[in-house]
Amino acid sequence: MDETLPTIVAEYLRADGARDTDAVVATFTPDAEVLDEGQTYHGHDGVRAWRAGPAAAFDYTVTVLDAVARGEDVLALDVRLDGNFPGGTARVAFRFTLRDGLIAKLEVVPPET
Repeated sequence: MDETLPTIVAEYLRADGARDTDAVVATFTPDAEVLDEGQTYHGHDGVRAWRAGPAAAFDYTVTVLDAVARGEDVLALDVRLDGNFPGGTARVAFRFTLRDGLIAKLEVVPPET
């Protein structure tokens, strides 16, 4: 894991890689939002539903290709997903908004070009 990532983002990536839903949820604020595949999930219950649904549909690994701070509380990760989904490989951006040492928002979006 890249030691330069904020601790909570590294914890999220570890928990996601371990498929540990409880640990993933614990990285988010109680009022967090996750935006993925055109859907928005709210709060811990929403994060749990996202992890149990779209985020669990396939087995995959995440490779961080680049990390760029966008101000004090926003971090954009360019990542490669490798897995058993159609095509087998995809590039996406994880945009994290941090607050009080936790993730307040995660957007899974096309990578910035």
